[in-house]
Parts: sequence; structure tokens; C-alpha cells
Amino acid sequence: MSRRLERLSGLFQEELSELLLRQVKDPRLAQFVSITRVVISPDLRHARVYVSVMGSEEEKVSTLEGLTAAAPFLRRQLTSRLTLRRIPELSFRRDDSLEKGSRVLDLLKQISDDTDNP
Repeated sequence: MSRRLERLSGLFQEELSELLLRQVKDPRLAQFVSITRVVISPDLRHARVYVSVMGSEEEKVSTLEGLTAAAPFLRRQLTSRLTLRRIPELSFRRDDSLEKGSRVLDLLKQISDDTDNP
């Protein structure tokens, strides 16, 4: 990824996080939603926004639905906040890497406890 795309990805991540915190009032959004990363295509037409959601499976699904519904609003807000010729279409994806990492740590701790107590 080019340096410019990396900077734009970071900027989009910050701006979208701020918008989700302050502007989006959709009841479908879970209490704990965080944007883990943004991947922008080289032609700036598409941006995949990866989100981590804490909660039940039902909350995760409804949060993704809420974010998808809010995508046009978020894009308009980004247009007014950023001075770019083209603001990419936003698509939201679930990022379960934090949960998987937590599960691996739990398993390692369990193995460690089992070897300490034979």
C-alpha cells in the first residue's frame, strides 16, 4: 500500500470513529463499536471499513445493518470534512480478530494452568 493510501486510511479511520461517536444515532448500533482499520482501493472508489463489535451475535448483525444503512450519511459527512476530489463508497465488514486473539490467549492460559498443576 502506498504511503498516501496509508495516510488516507488512518484519516478515514479517525473521522469515521468521530462520526460514529458524535453524529450517528441509530439504535441498531451496539454500545461498543470500534473501527479497527480502513482499506482504500488505489483508485479511491471503494473503502472497506473493518469494525469490531462487542456483544452478542444478534447485536453484531444489527450493528452491521445499521452501519450499512448509515453509509450514505457517513459519506456525505466525510465529503464536508475532507478536501478530496473523490470520497470512496463505504462498505462495512466485521473484524473478529480481537475476539480470536482473546480466545487464543484464554487457551494458552488454560494450557499453562494445566501444565503447572499436573
